[in-house]
Amino acid sequence: MRPMKTTAALSLALFFASLVLPLRAQDDAARLLSLYKQLHAAPELSREEVHTAARMAQEFKALGYAVTEQVGGHGVVALLENGAGPVVWIRADMDALPVTEETGLDYASKVRAKSSAGPESGVMHACGHDMHMTVAVGTAARLIAQRAQWSGTLVFILQPAEELGSGAKAMLADGLLARFPRPATILAEHVDAALATGRVSVTPGPIFACVDSVDITVRGVGGHGAYPHRAKDPVVLAAQMVLAFQTIVSRENSPLEPAVVTVGSIHGGTKHNVIGEEVKLQLTVRCYDAKVRALLLASIKRIAEHTARAAGMPEDRLPMVSVHEDEALGALVNTPEYAEHATRVLAAALPGGAASVARRAPEMGAEDFALFGIAVPEARLLMFRLGTIPPERVAIAEAGGAALPSIHSPRYAPDPIPSIATGIAAMCILVRDALGLR
Repeated sequence: MRPMKTTAALSLALFFASLVLPLRAQDDAARLLSLYKQLHAAPELSREEVHTAARMAQEFKALGYAVTEQVGGHGVVALLENGAGPVVWIRADMDALPVTEETGLDYASKVRAKSSAGPESGVMHACGHDMHMTVAVGTAARLIAQRAQWSGTLVFILQPAEELGSGAKAMLADGLLARFPRPATILAEHVDAALATGRVSVTPGPIFACVDSVDITVRGVGGHGAYPHRAKDPVVLAAQMVLAFQTIVSRENSPLEPAVVTVGSIHGGTKHNVIGEEVKLQLTVRCYDAKVRALLLASIKRIAEHTARAAGMPEDRLPMVSVHEDEALGALVNTPEYAEHATRVLAAALPGGAASVARRAPEMGAEDFALFGIAVPEARLLMFRLGTIPPERVAIAEAGGAALPSIHSPRYAPDPIPSIATGIAAMCILVRDALGLR
């Protein structure tokens, strides 16, 4: 065994050695830390994960997994069949965000690229997908080293385009279920920018919301700004709609049912003294329940159309309301009973015991991991959250001190050593349990 060269690598090795499922301490620890830093420094945007996918394929092939590439675009599937037994899927996403990194890390991303939806910018793993991939590789290494202890099938899914909400859908459309064994359990983890390292959190039931993107073109009758009575002003109409949309959640939806209607973009007009022909609105709509979703979308359309009618807009100039069904995501719902079971299993096996496992409230973010559960409704589904922030920084923030950067922030920087170790430990504990082991 080679001597360690860095304090960080030594710390990671010692952390691994303390876990209930030890790795080959020093070499594995140093290799995983190096992998994480390389992935962090070389991010790729959604649907452009060419080199990242190739690296993941290389890592899993080197471990002895059967690897299939280009599943649903740049998706990679790594399969290990080890006798009769349950099938477990472990998913990790690969894409990065158009965010210019400001962490100051010596391995910070300096990559710049132009996304399909905007101008050139920096590219950063601001949502922790580099951590997800590293945990997946470490989990795969540990489990294949222990294959004499278990029987069953592991399917690692390295997914592209999560940030666009299209990667899981593309892999499923490319025959994921037909080409690979159907799972009994589907697992994933997601970094948490407010949870201390060494800890994980579990949310039974809904964890992330369903999401819809809605476009509205508010049409008017253009004219001179000095003669508004000879025009129909779409800017005024749009302003009235934006305010009226706020009453959907506060006055039409039950206060016991979480929901969000946010107008994220409004664009219209060309000049100070010109009343334009149209204004474009972009909305994000989020909730957990299908009936609430139907209410929100119907109310948006009704308010838009009747606001225009009230202003005297003719029927052929009513607003055009469109919902991007191809981008819609269902709510991510952890199987409730299984999530409770997983909480007990993690609390019993993680080094910190029950204090290592928090219960997290649902959030209004979205995750296309939900689509795997929708596609295999009989499977047990669980995404747990992984703490990535030093405990002392969390304590300062909770005491009213410096706020913690959230995920998607240019300043979000996981503490890699304990985050990697805890992520692998937690995932291995859950996989072994799903295979019938303790």
